[in-house]
Amino acid sequence: MIDRRQGIFDEYRWILSRLQWLLDGIVVVALLFLTCWACGESFRLIFQALGLVTFLLTIMVFRAAQLYQPWRGANLIRLVRRVFLGWLVIVAILMMLGYVTKTSVHFSRKVLLTWVVIVPVALIVMRLQVFWGLRWLRQQGRNSRTVVIAGAGDLGRRVAQNVVETPWLGMRLLGFFDDRVTGEIHLDHQGYPVLGTLDEMIGFVQQQQVVMVYLALPLRAEDRLRAVVESLRDTTASVYYVPDVFIFSLFSASLTDLRGIPLVALWETPFFGVNGWLKRAEDLVLASLILILVSPLLVLIALGVKLTSPGPIIFRQRRYGLDGSEIIVYKFRTMRVCEDGQHIPQTVKDDSRVTPLGKWLRRTSLDELPQFFNVLNGSMSIVGPRPHAVAHNEYYRRLIPGYMLRHKVRPGLTGWAQINGWRGETETLEKMEKRVEFDLEYLRRWSLWFDLQIIFLTIFRGFKDSHAY
Repeated sequence: MIDRRQGIFDEYRWILSRLQWLLDGIVVVALLFLTCWACGESFRLIFQALGLVTFLLTIMVFRAAQLYQPWRGANLIRLVRRVFLGWLVIVAILMMLGYVTKTSVHFSRKVLLTWVVIVPVALIVMRLQVFWGLRWLRQQGRNSRTVVIAGAGDLGRRVAQNVVETPWLGMRLLGFFDDRVTGEIHLDHQGYPVLGTLDEMIGFVQQQQVVMVYLALPLRAEDRLRAVVESLRDTTASVYYVPDVFIFSLFSASLTDLRGIPLVALWETPFFGVNGWLKRAEDLVLASLILILVSPLLVLIALGVKLTSPGPIIFRQRRYGLDGSEIIVYKFRTMRVCEDGQHIPQTVKDDSRVTPLGKWLRRTSLDELPQFFNVLNGSMSIVGPRPHAVAHNEYYRRLIPGYMLRHKVRPGLTGWAQINGWRGETETLEKMEKRVEFDLEYLRRWSLWFDLQIIFLTIFRGFKDSHAY
């Protein structure tokens, strides 16, 4: 009976996933037809061919973007981002095909631009309706799944907390199984029983027809885990292994594989694949526009530096860039000396090395405007952890765990730490630790929208700071 129900469920899920593929493709083609009609264009053969090609591309690209994963537990923000990125890839392929085949001239620009804009909006709205509909049903107690957790330690309780705190996931926690812990586990003022040992879990899962089992056992219990997995093969439950990676200090954990071997990236740059292209495109476009706008100011500051103190206009200093490689960072010279050795004292209040003009430039951060050229040549980004002198990096990397992880991305002109006040002199270790904490938080939270927020806030917070000497 259980096998038959599970078979029906698997068949239903298989059919539903295929319907999702078709529905996305149909929506894309239908919107092309409606756009042609709204713009007074006939849906002629050339548009029909475009619709067919886009229908096939939508299925292939969206599948590759993992848009057809189970909805239960889905991250809504990640889902929306994948729709946008997937559609950008499709549009890029269509543009390339149009260029190669020289057929782009046969299409109405008004139709194409309107269609390109409304398709991702429609696909996202459609998914939001499904997401919120399923959420409402699950809050009413429908479409729910029974869950047990193998392991009542910290890892198991963390998994249980997520299940209990989000009732719209439609997961009903029955309890825990553990060889050492007994009694009840209290979560959100409610107790969940330890139902027995791991050996007793198999019979319980079979008798109660439990749908989902989370294996939250520590890494040291490898032999026990293998035995439990072997036993669960005699049930129809969906089994999920929760990697015990919380013992590490993570900032960007992700799942990947090496030719079919599953891997967990304990820390990795957020800027790989499409994210890396978006970040670089953002830098090139914004840096070019800003340099054009501030070019008169650059000329005035350069003249001021040259006329008010002897020495070069531009100060070049070695810093650590992406992956810890050395880069040369450009700044307007603000000191009477150009230090770049093994020991570089940080600038302090009323520092005698700073020129009168340099003091104002540093206070307003205008001395850093030449770093937009660093952005154009790819050694820096507009937003990212601020680069430190090589001597400072070598000092702090020995004192602050995870300090060098901030070099998994390009250093930036401005950053999350700077607009939150953690800039300027770091005369205590605690101040540098706080700066690093915000830098790593930026890596965890990165998105294109987050970058634009930081750039916007920099206009009001980043150009003037009493801590910049």
